Amino acid sequence: MSAQSEKINWYEWIFTTDHKRIGVMYLIGSIAAFGVAGIMAILIRIEQSSLGPTLAADGLTAGQQYNQWLYFHGAAMILAFLIPGLTGFAANYFLPLMIGAADVAFPRINALSVWLFWCGIIVALLGFVIPDGPDIMWTGYPPYSILSGGNTAFYVFTVHLLGFASILGAVNFLVTVIYMRAPGMGWNQLNLFVWSTVTAFVIQLVFVPVLAAAVTMLLFDKYLGTHFFDPSAGGDVLLYQNLFWFYSHPAVYVILLPALGILYEVVATFSKNKVFNYKVCVYGGMWGVVLISGEVWVHHLYVSGMPNWIRIGQMISTLLISLPVGLLAISLFGTLYKGAITFELPMKYAVSCLFLFLVGGLTGIPLAITALDLHLSETSFIHAHFHYIMGIFATFSVFAAVYYWFPKMTGKMYDDKWGTIGFWLNFVGVNVTFLPLFKIGVEGMPRRYWNYEMYPQFETWHFVAMLGAILVAAGMIITVLNWIMSAYKGEPASDNPWNSKSLEWTHTVSPPGPGNFLKDVVVDKDWTPYDYRK
Repeated sequence: MSAQSEKINWYEWIFTTDHKRIGVMYLIGSIAAFGVAGIMAILIRIEQSSLGPTLAADGLTAGQQYNQWLYFHGAAMILAFLIPGLTGFAANYFLPLMIGAADVAFPRINALSVWLFWCGIIVALLGFVIPDGPDIMWTGYPPYSILSGGNTAFYVFTVHLLGFASILGAVNFLVTVIYMRAPGMGWNQLNLFVWSTVTAFVIQLVFVPVLAAAVTMLLFDKYLGTHFFDPSAGGDVLLYQNLFWFYSHPAVYVILLPALGILYEVVATFSKNKVFNYKVCVYGGMWGVVLISGEVWVHHLYVSGMPNWIRIGQMISTLLISLPVGLLAISLFGTLYKGAITFELPMKYAVSCLFLFLVGGLTGIPLAITALDLHLSETSFIHAHFHYIMGIFATFSVFAAVYYWFPKMTGKMYDDKWGTIGFWLNFVGVNVTFLPLFKIGVEGMPRRYWNYEMYPQFETWHFVAMLGAILVAAGMIITVLNWIMSAYKGEPASDNPWNSKSLEWTHTVSPPGPGNFLKDVVVDKDWTPYDYRK
């Protein structure tokens, strides 16, 4: 092949409607957001590693700087990395392949969604160069977001752009799964990643408009003089918190469900075993989460003003959602039972996710109980909990996905040695970072404090957490560099190096060409993507 033919055709990439290229564009954008958000996390950990000002300037501007770091870290990690990485990259690239479709239902809408996503990232990054960058954290709580000098409009427009991209993707993929499955493929023959994506997109369609309404009202209050959240004019600041968490807690499951869906694919492949309790997992677990996800938001507001009877009701619903999540966990662990397990790099990440899921899930139970949460709320205990159950767990799931499907996307094998070094740095680092936060959280360390001179006993543990963050940073850099170098110089991979039974491995070449399949895919009634008995 000539050097000229190997050059990237930028025109084709910019104007592409190919779902696979759009998936790669989502991956690049989400990893870029992850990198900048990771830098913010390092700044936060260094700032808290010692008493008093460390990196931030002393005085009022120190708090504003710290708030800007928190804002971009939270908003970028959730809205620009985890959700797009799972429902943008993984769904775009692999869902059509898994159902035997040549493309998505609406290719041009799909292309529009990825460019809206990129525009959202650009608007967010502009917050670092404008004179009055947002310093309202990712929640945007009034009255501070209205009264502060920070540019709340950039926060609102970022949410709008990413929200529009998400809604377009949800409509597109739901139509794709309903109408474009391969002939003969029934609902109970879908990959669990497909099911997890479907349920996540249903949640997005229902709840994203609520978040959009909340931040739009915030925009109107600050710039147009309305009073939705102004108590002196009949408004209520708690209205925003209720609207925000009515979306943002279901958003946890928009992340959790596809992350689990990826793990089912990885665990089943490297256990050479069928998924345990498939139908219970889908209809009891995934759809159970969809059903209950909108009834648990108030546990984020236990310390806000509300009648006690609402706290009790939300405690019951919060504990109740552990039932479908428990069914999902049982299916995941059960798939390992009597499996022929091998520990390739994707499986290492998947097994580490089982540990992270267990720690995050068990520490979530006391936070559901009002009598305990009233004391733990707004402490570092919550900070550690949601990083285990959502942030780190889902991040490791994305990494498992990239390594698992790397041969399919590139036709090359990754470097296992450097990938394993990156994995151990990541896994050890995140535990060194966040396990101490459980301890100091129980002992009363507040969240979001840039200066905690009133709690000098916690300085040592913050320093330990900073060391863990440095390990994670090293692991992440090695991981991303490994992807880039392996994509260029990796050993050639076969079309199905894992001997998977799923369509994206058995019916396509690596990487798949236009139209995905060399011939139309037809499946019989006995086919499943997890039948390793044959």
